[in-house]
Amino acid sequence: MKSLSGQPVCLVSNTAWSIYNYRRRLLHRLLDGGWPVVVIAPRDATFPALEALGCVCVDLPLASKGTRVKEDLRTLLALRAHYRRLRPRLIFHYTIKPNIYGTLAAALAGRPSVAVTTGLGYVFLHRNRTAQIAKTLYRLAFRFPREVWFLNRDDHETFLREKLLAHPERARLLDGEGIDLEHFGYSEMPSAPPFTFVLIGRLLWDKGVGEYVEAARQLRARYPHARFQLLGPAGVDNPSAISSAQVAAWADEGVIEYLGQADDVRPAIAAAHCVVLPSYREGMPRTLLEAAAMGRPIVATDVPGCRDIVRDGVTGLLCAARDASALAAAMARLLDMTPVERTALAQRARDDATRRFDENRVVARYLTLLNDTTGAAAPLPTTHPETKQD
Repeated sequence: MKSLSGQPVCLVSNTAWSIYNYRRRLLHRLLDGGWPVVVIAPRDATFPALEALGCVCVDLPLASKGTRVKEDLRTLLALRAHYRRLRPRLIFHYTIKPNIYGTLAAALAGRPSVAVTTGLGYVFLHRNRTAQIAKTLYRLAFRFPREVWFLNRDDHETFLREKLLAHPERARLLDGEGIDLEHFGYSEMPSAPPFTFVLIGRLLWDKGVGEYVEAARQLRARYPHARFQLLGPAGVDNPSAISSAQVAAWADEGVIEYLGQADDVRPAIAAAHCVVLPSYREGMPRTLLEAAAMGRPIVATDVPGCRDIVRDGVTGLLCAARDASALAAAMARLLDMTPVERTALAQRARDDATRRFDENRVVARYLTLLNDTTGAAAPLPTTHPETKQD
């Protein structure tokens, strides 16, 4: 392991991939400001890329799903040992298990931490024993963070309503983790047919993939030249995962076109006329931030996370969740619009992303908290020119 000079800032997640792909600008600002950075996550293919940036990477034993007591205790003890050894100035935890076990480990090690609730997901969509255990653990763990950051208002209100916050005054609303407006630059709408919809993300039933496929079936008879695409991994390690065999069956049926996986989603967004996400619940869906930044109208469900990004009738269309017919009707509205109307939606989507979701503002929140916590001065990021207010 690379040696560290000084006490680091730790970022802890269930995947190193998410740290590298979603928080790269934060990493750059921390490293440029002289902060040692340690990423703690299960080892994956992004470890070398993170190390090339200047981060130290630590492999974390973590069972990504379920509540296996022995494995979860192993995670907690491993994190406690890392925190005692590293003595971080501040620890940021992301996703459910790091939020719970990482926060408890930080408290046991006497180190300050922040819990970033990136989405409530499966636990809050299902009423079962696993969900009840997770809520009990949240209630215990969230007594200890210096702050708890929520990415949307609904998640914050859910934690308040279910009394999961022992210190409600420590909660902060972040309005998402932002988007790199330069990397996801505005792209002109495709000028030639066919009209193309794309759903991007892990292929889960809870993402509304089944409703999307059924909506495509309903629309094909009326709009035979429309295309319906899926981009993302199938058969992932999640209770709501859709199997690769099921996706292949849909593709063989001809109802959808499966694009596989991609490290860079920008070509798929640029080639589409509309991005669709009929999810049952989100934190602040990255794919919709990317779509809005690139100037694509969005069709999404009127659920937490999605409705925080999509302004119905202004930047896209919202419809009822778990309702393929409602989804098909919203998608048909896009198909029936004139090119001028769709372009107006696209431009407003980009303008809205620029005004509300510039990741520089989010990075500034991190650095301000670090300054307040440690008393050390860290340079705040400059605002992208497009984010200036009128």
